[in-house]
Amino acid sequence: MHIDNHGDVIAACRFCFMCRHLDPVGNVTFREADTPRGRALILDRVRMAQERLANPDFIDTMYRSALSGANRQHCVSHYDETGLVLAARRDIVAAGLAPEPVKALAHELVRATFAIEGRGSSLYFGDHPRLYPECATLSGGDPGVALEALGFAGEAAEVLGRLRGVIAASGSGTLVVGEPSSYVFLKKRLGGIAVVHCSEYLLSTAPEAGPARRAVYLESDFLRNYADGMDAPRRLLRRHGYELAPFGTNAEESHAVGEGAVVFDALQPELCKRLCRRIRELADNPAADLFITPSRHAKAALRKYHPEMRVVSLEEAVTQERSHK
Repeated sequence: MHIDNHGDVIAACRFCFMCRHLDPVGNVTFREADTPRGRALILDRVRMAQERLANPDFIDTMYRSALSGANRQHCVSHYDETGLVLAARRDIVAAGLAPEPVKALAHELVRATFAIEGRGSSLYFGDHPRLYPECATLSGGDPGVALEALGFAGEAAEVLGRLRGVIAASGSGTLVVGEPSSYVFLKKRLGGIAVVHCSEYLLSTAPEAGPARRAVYLESDFLRNYADGMDAPRRLLRRHGYELAPFGTNAEESHAVGEGAVVFDALQPELCKRLCRRIRELADNPAADLFITPSRHAKAALRKYHPEMRVVSLEEAVTQERSHK
């Protein structure tokens, strides 16, 4: 089983309470099972008797995780509890035990196709191609990160292979990516291609800061906890005149409403709704403040469950686009 490769994590996390306050799902359900300790205890039982993997409550618990990475990032020993949950999901899929909603979603995701429009020395993969007139536009579905998060590693590799072929045919050596999840996923897997986050790319053309405008920046799980706390988005926003207000009760907790699990709202809408409600409750002035997020997943969820909040993407904030697309 894949979880056998994470025996150190199981042994360390199953009796440790130190990071329970950082699990976003645990913070809204108050279930011990929805913490790293709870999940490690469950998987310790599975490791001792593999047939326990078929327990529907155990399976449900693994797919309830938001995979924020905050627990791993702020663990004193950086035990990879996120990797443990991903391994458990791969074991669930390999055993043919994936829940029907998970299988249905994977069936849709694996059909992703990709195409390139326009000409340019670089490619742009995102929602705002007019910000990048010198780039050709790469369009298509999820590049495989969501499938991997669901436990379908083979299908994720299949989709990534199709994407890699399209990029290779273009002859481009640089790919600019808007979505943090896709950026982290592709940067680790597209050897020979320079994968650049949109904030890094746009910094080179950012104007000097204008009049200060207050905004709340909702940090991306992928950029903070999967990409070593990339600071380029904050620097880009400051260059555009934004004064970024602190948010929440601490700088470690995830406020990305399930972004780490990529398709969290599709699988766990009630939990996603509760995560969004917590963001609204933590906000100083939810009806008046401007909220900026690098993640299209976080933006979509917050707008869905709290349409009264002004939430824009990083690229929209830079270009002053305020329409609800």
